[in-house]
Amino acid sequence: MHPIQPISRRAALQCAGAGFGYLALAGLLGERAKAQDGRGKPGRSPKPLAPKEPHFKAKAKRLIFVHMNGAMSQHDTFDYKPQLVKDNGKPGPGGGKLTASKFKFAQHGQTGSWFSELLPNLAKHADKLTWIRGLHTDTPAHPQAVVQLHTGSANAALTRPSMGAWLLYGLGSENQDLPGYVTINPPPNFGGAVNYGSAFLPAHFQGTRINDVGYLPNLRATSTTDLQRKQLDLIQGMNRDLAGAPGAPDAVDGIIESFELGFKMQGKVPELLDISKEPKKVLEAYGVKDGPAGAFARQCVMARRLSQAGVRFVEICQPGWDHHNNLHKGLIDRCGSVDQPTAALLADLGARGLLDDTLVLFGSEFGRLPTAQGADGRDHNITGYPMFLTGAGVKPGVTYGATDEYGIRAVEGRMHTTDLHATLLALMGLDHEKLTYNYAGRDFRLTDVKGTVVKEIFA
Repeated sequence: MHPIQPISRRAALQCAGAGFGYLALAGLLGERAKAQDGRGKPGRSPKPLAPKEPHFKAKAKRLIFVHMNGAMSQHDTFDYKPQLVKDNGKPGPGGGKLTASKFKFAQHGQTGSWFSELLPNLAKHADKLTWIRGLHTDTPAHPQAVVQLHTGSANAALTRPSMGAWLLYGLGSENQDLPGYVTINPPPNFGGAVNYGSAFLPAHFQGTRINDVGYLPNLRATSTTDLQRKQLDLIQGMNRDLAGAPGAPDAVDGIIESFELGFKMQGKVPELLDISKEPKKVLEAYGVKDGPAGAFARQCVMARRLSQAGVRFVEICQPGWDHHNNLHKGLIDRCGSVDQPTAALLADLGARGLLDDTLVLFGSEFGRLPTAQGADGRDHNITGYPMFLTGAGVKPGVTYGATDEYGIRAVEGRMHTTDLHATLLALMGLDHEKLTYNYAGRDFRLTDVKGTVVKEIFA
């Protein structure tokens, strides 16, 4: 008696019913491969990160997302409300005591945009900024709100691809020797790797995590370059042999391509992230200094260098904005860390002509209330808060949307997180309803079944 040898599903389909089952499988896989492109183009690209044509012509080729993690208080930075100052100390509409900012506000530029004294350098760019002031989202909990901002879904248990992964899937990368999506100092909490993951999209579309000194945790060399090359060649050969064997599993090309990219990056990326090669006056303009105090400034320099080199999506993060207490001292510290570097990033991008095809988004997962929380704090507010855009494709000096007299609720130009995603994709030349990926029997997209493009801010 010989033991029964297991038979693969693929082999069974080849044998059963004169092979008609296998013929049907081939047809279904062909249709799936056609659908995976999101454009209706058949076949699988041999280089999934190769540049792709957008759905329509757009000025923006890359995006930098400057994320203030923890919910920046708009009432103390960007959103001046005269009525809040007038009614300081009175009961708020939803309870609590209305509390005006202790910081002085002034209007700047020809647009007369309001900035607090905490942000004197950003205020110099007042006429370049495009304000979205009627944003709202679904949940006041940081983990869910941050995940929704990055993936479109507030349910962290139902993992979805991140916004950067969708952009990379839709447009590919401009530089095949670099990752197309880089996140610098992402917060370990508030969703963690979900915020820059690819979920059910192929692994090559996920973000590459680095820190502000250029350390790539996934690229620790354990052998010489020659030995790594030989190992990769061996894996490629084994994969080719495996693909032709009976019962072969799904192709592991995506994993191998990730190894190949990592191999290339070991030589390219460290040099690119070595900001010590920048002229001294550039580093001084950003406010680069040693230690943790200079972390955000280093991120901003890296973001410019990465974007200039062709990276499609770069996110830089600054945590510590969750001011339920110690609001005023905390804001002095946080704004002091981001004001000069962010302003320098905008100026540097502009001086190099990069703002002509680079879009910059600045903001938090939600805002804060105009009422006091405890002795010196503000609680979360998901019903009305601002972000700003600048650069390619948007009208400078324009404001879209507004909140009520106290800055609690969006009352004009209301814009949900899904609308923000649809608008960002459109600015990059992608139709959010056509950028789809077939998974588990249905087509998924960043905006799910919602999303309205706000064309009023388009240049």
